[in-house]
Parts: sequence; structure tokens; C-alpha cells
Amino acid sequence: MIVVTGAAGFIASGLVEKLNEEGFYDLVLVDDFSREDRKANYINKKYSALVDRSAFIPWLHENENQVQFVFHLGARTDTTEFNQAIFDELNLNYSKDVWNACVQHGLPLVYASSAATYGDGALGYDDRHDIVDELKPLNPYGDSKNDFDKWALKQEKQPYFWAGLKFFNVYGPNEFHKGRMASVVFHSFNQISENGKVKLFRSHRPDYTDGGQMRDFVYVKDVAKVCYFLMHHRKDSGLYNLGSGTARPFKALAEATFKALDKEAVIEFIDTPIDIRDKYQYFTEANMNKLLSIGYKDGFHSLEEGVEDYVKQHLIPHRYW
Repeated sequence: MIVVTGAAGFIASGLVEKLNEEGFYDLVLVDDFSREDRKANYINKKYSALVDRSAFIPWLHENENQVQFVFHLGARTDTTEFNQAIFDELNLNYSKDVWNACVQHGLPLVYASSAATYGDGALGYDDRHDIVDELKPLNPYGDSKNDFDKWALKQEKQPYFWAGLKFFNVYGPNEFHKGRMASVVFHSFNQISENGKVKLFRSHRPDYTDGGQMRDFVYVKDVAKVCYFLMHHRKDSGLYNLGSGTARPFKALAEATFKALDKEAVIEFIDTPIDIRDKYQYFTEANMNKLLSIGYKDGFHSLEEGVEDYVKQHLIPHRYW
């Protein structure tokens, strides 16, 4: 039995599909399943049980002898939310409870950290443990993820195998419900479909052109493959970056979306909203050497490959993964 928390959400529902594709059906999906707009992410998957996130820790204590692996991917991921108490409850303290239960019952654990822990990138994007205490995230979401990373590294009692995955800019199918927090590919597709053009944030720094802000975009199908690899690897515990390893401009992403739709690119630039302007990352790029050094060999989609698959196989037909 494999547990996946956050299973009604974007990345975790993709992992559930990957596990199904690999023949794993004895899955326990954990989340708040009350939202109708997320039901399509899991309703057609194969699984053994749905467990509400509020009941999960007691459930795990009662059923630990049947569980082989825990993927804790559930979290509050809204980078525009500034209520620290929400993040303390859902991202920090809940994750501590999951960790402690895995320690108590000898269960391996993979959990979701974030590239938001790196803040403005002043210390680079290396998944070294010795810089975690010095990182300065730009928002409460990033703080909550870094606070848990710091806490985990200080624990004398740890799961016999654990990995904290620092997700960079993940995009791909099953994000229909995410609204403002959906990927730029998703928003670009919708803008092109409705208006024939894409609006990107204008640069508010002289060292970046409009649309030249760069991020490490990673396709969700690659993220699921890495999770699957770690489920079998079960050694070399620690924090790992999970990006493509290559930073690309937002303008290139928009152009790839137009190309996937066989349309000429028409891009306009708008001011970055005031509420996120001073918290906005202009460059991220995952150093992927650590993951590659433990034997991961499956590679990553290029931005153009990932966008083409996402647009043609999922967005145009409105098909979930």
C-alpha cells in the first residue's frame, strides 16, 4: 500500500497516474476531497481508499503495517497568501506529524519542498544542506517549506529513507483547478484561445528585458518519474532539487505555446501586480547534479517538448492525466 497526500491536487494526482501506469493500484489517496473542481483529478484513478487529510495521522497509526511508502505532497501552495498561521498549520506542523509517524513506524518518506526556499537566489540554487539555515525565502509559503527543511535536517530520529524535493516551476496536466496559481503555460493557452495573444509580466529590473525573466520550468510527468525512481531507490536521504536544470525565459514559454497551437506569437506586456512585485523571482535554475549523482538517468523534457505534449495531449482535448 502506497500513500499519496495532496492526491486531489496537481502534482500528486499526476504521481497517482504514474503509479497506476506502472501497475500500482493499492493506493491510499489523502486530501480534502470536498472541492468539486478537483474531483476529476482522481475520480478515474485506481486506488484502494480515500482518507480525509484531517483523519490521516490517526489512520496511519492504525494501518501502518499495511503501508510500504509515503509520498507527502499535500500543502498550501499559494505564494500570494500571507497568513502565516495557515502555513504553520498545513505546511509545517502537519508535515512534522507525517514525519514523526513515518519515523515511529519505519516508513520511507518523500515530501514536497520548494524552490521558493531559495528566495531571490542570492545563495544560488544548490541543494546543499549547509546553506539551508541561511536561505531567505520571499514569502510565507517559501518560509514554511524552508522551516520544515531546517527542522527535518536537525532531527536525530529520521525515516530510514527520506527525500525532500525542491520543486521548481512545475507545469502540466491536472492543474485546471488552480486558478491564479496555475502555470504560465495554462494561462497562455487560455489567453491565446480567447484573445489570440498572451500577456506577460513586464520586467521591473534594468538587467532583464520584458519577458526575459527566467525560470526553471519542469514538466509534471518528469516530476512523477523522479518520485517513482526514489520509491525504488530508498537510499541517499536528503534534500533534492527537482527542475529541468535549464532556465528559460517566459517569452520562450509563450512562443512554445503558440507554436504548439500552430499560431503566430502575439505577446503584450503588463505590469507585475504590486502585491507580488517585490517578491518576484527573476531567475531560477536547479542544479541537478545531486539527483543525477545517485543514479537518475531518465532525463527531462525540454521546454518545447513539454509544452507541446501538454497543449496537444491535454489542454486542447481538456484531457486529464
